[in-house]
Amino acid sequence: MKKNVAVILAGGVGTRLGLTKPKQFYKVAGKMVVEHSIDAFDANPHIDEIAIVANPMLIDEFEEIILRNHWQKVRKLLKGGQERYHSSLSAVTAYEGQEVNLIFHDAVRPLVSQRIINSVCEALQEHKAVDVAIPTADTIISLDNNTIADIPDRRLLRRGQTPQAFHIDVVAKAYQRALSDPAFHATDDCGVVKKYLPEVPIHVVEGEESNIKLTYKEDTYLLDKLFQLRNTTPPTMPTMPADAFLGKVAVVFGGSYGIGKEIAEQLRQQGARVHCFSRTERQVDVACRESVVRALQHVADHEGEIHYVVNTAGVLNKLPLADMPYEMITADIRVNYLGAVNVLIEAYPYLKATRGSALLFTSSSYTRGRALYSIYSSTKAAIVNLVQAVAQEWDGEGIRINCINPARTDTPMRRRNFGVEPPQTLLTPEKVAQAALQTMLSDYTGQVIDVVRQ
Repeated sequence: MKKNVAVILAGGVGTRLGLTKPKQFYKVAGKMVVEHSIDAFDANPHIDEIAIVANPMLIDEFEEIILRNHWQKVRKLLKGGQERYHSSLSAVTAYEGQEVNLIFHDAVRPLVSQRIINSVCEALQEHKAVDVAIPTADTIISLDNNTIADIPDRRLLRRGQTPQAFHIDVVAKAYQRALSDPAFHATDDCGVVKKYLPEVPIHVVEGEESNIKLTYKEDTYLLDKLFQLRNTTPPTMPTMPADAFLGKVAVVFGGSYGIGKEIAEQLRQQGARVHCFSRTERQVDVACRESVVRALQHVADHEGEIHYVVNTAGVLNKLPLADMPYEMITADIRVNYLGAVNVLIEAYPYLKATRGSALLFTSSSYTRGRALYSIYSSTKAAIVNLVQAVAQEWDGEGIRINCINPARTDTPMRRRNFGVEPPQTLLTPEKVAQAALQTMLSDYTGQVIDVVRQ
């Protein structure tokens, strides 16, 4: 079986985006877009090796990025050229004579899914050339002297994406023919194969609307939102070692009941030394910065270090905004948002020393404000933005920060607001806690981890 090599095309400069740096260095959800793209292929079991093709002027920057990320599959850092096809040719040349499939992907498509990568790799077992495309929702017109010449049937039209994948002999032969053509011009590799090796059919697999390419300034806003809404699931760790947290020190704010209590119990089962704080347990109020300072200092004095800090503290008062007493509004904001800020600020020096991890909690209501939840929803949306921003700020410190977004969960806070609900409609705190521990052990940072009922 041929080896699958992902070729990350990162040689562009992104002049249309209007940024001071190349667009592949644009940061979203705590990482550069190129890092998100490489992460996706590094994590896929069908990918054997990764080659990055970079602008020759940016090789030093990419060497630093590779060293910082500790990717397991990156094997080559190649120099690209002025045109896109020069980057593709660089990879073709580097793997000449080897039995490989080359899977070309734009570095600035950071939301490529595991499903797309899997589909491309599976298709390569039967086809020598594979493209990824999605149906067009718009009517497409062709012009002749600024007038409509034709309106093709859009049911037959697709919008191309990447990855584009080929047996190496196919793409190499296509480029060999293309380079002998004085009128050669190409925008993508499938176009080269289609024109210069028409005898090879190009199989198309279904892409996804979210697999967008960062090209224009407007795309930065769309990417930010797509990352915020992306359905990230907890890392798959069905056989978490019984001593995964052995000897580690964890602090759980809001650990006296509900999800926080269950996280603390599971951490102890995994060998961690756990310290819980809440307003009812050791009288710690996250809304009071001095209270958080004392709690963390107490742990540091007794343990010497802190590896994990979790904040599950939160309140929900379900009332119309106009009917909420102002004191209740400010109290909710102080606990739900300022409390998280206090925890992060004070945990920073401890987590920096251990290159540790912080975990916050949002809610499914963060994606859209809802009546009766105006304060709760808005503070939970703020948590997501806080996590993404701080993940970017702390990336160089080796600190990971994420937030868990659980579906409706059977907790005391929920029962106080909704009464008795059918248990089959709710998550258990145990399942949410398991996802929390898996996330704490993962390399994720700046991510919203959705936990849903199966």
